[in-house]
Amino acid sequence: MRNTDAIMAQAEKICLTRGKHLTAKRKLVLHALLHANKPLSAYEIVDYCHQYFAQNIQAMSVYRILDFLEGEHFAHKLNMSNKFIVCSHIRCNQDHGCPQFLICSECGKVSELTIEPKVISSIRTDARQAGFTVMSPQFEISCVCDECAEKLLSNARGC
Repeated sequence: MRNTDAIMAQAEKICLTRGKHLTAKRKLVLHALLHANKPLSAYEIVDYCHQYFAQNIQAMSVYRILDFLEGEHFAHKLNMSNKFIVCSHIRCNQDHGCPQFLICSECGKVSELTIEPKVISSIRTDARQAGFTVMSPQFEISCVCDECAEKLLSNARGC
């Protein structure tokens, strides 16, 4: 379980060092992402804030806030699902390179890994040679987590 208060305090400190402000609404959205501990769409964040925090926030505000959180490297957008998740490096005040997301196709669990810069460089070079320009080197890989794999295996055995 995440220490939400410590993460929120660190995010606020990082914002201040960057000359930015973690407003009440930004804190609310970030808190929702931390509290949910799973990817959420903008509309799911609206519902989550209402259900768990008794706070109403407009979807358009959530979209702007998510842009801010992405820009500050506090959250990532998962393009496959159009959902957002807290960056696993949220407590650090430095860039950690290009994220790679392993996404369980059964339960939706997400694990964030970092791709080595040389791998991204190689992909960009290969793409360029094929006549393409890489716009976003973020990887999202559909997987099955160990827990779901075990359940699938047990079901296949007839247990």
